[in-house]
Amino acid sequence: MAPLLKVLADPVRLLSLVASHEGGEACICDLNEAFELSQPTISHHMKVLHEAGLVDRDKCGVWVYYRVRRQALAGLAASWGSGPAGR
Repeated sequence: MAPLLKVLADPVRLLSLVASHEGGEACICDLNEAFELSQPTISHHMKVLHEAGLVDRDKCGVWVYYRVRRQALAGLAASWGSGPAGR
């Protein structure tokens, strides 16, 4: 679980921005406005989230749209709650 928590700990990897975007999905161009970072940097962070299984992505032309995998977050929350601190 530690690697997954490390992925979530980075302040750029705010899943709430994707989840709260219209339709529950967002393109990198939609996320650029929230950060003073380049598009490639934000793309890298989204790639890390995708590789961790926390977001799904679909390519539409040159754009890639991301959406939060809510079942992955629910599983993480359930695991967190079942640990020693959650008892």
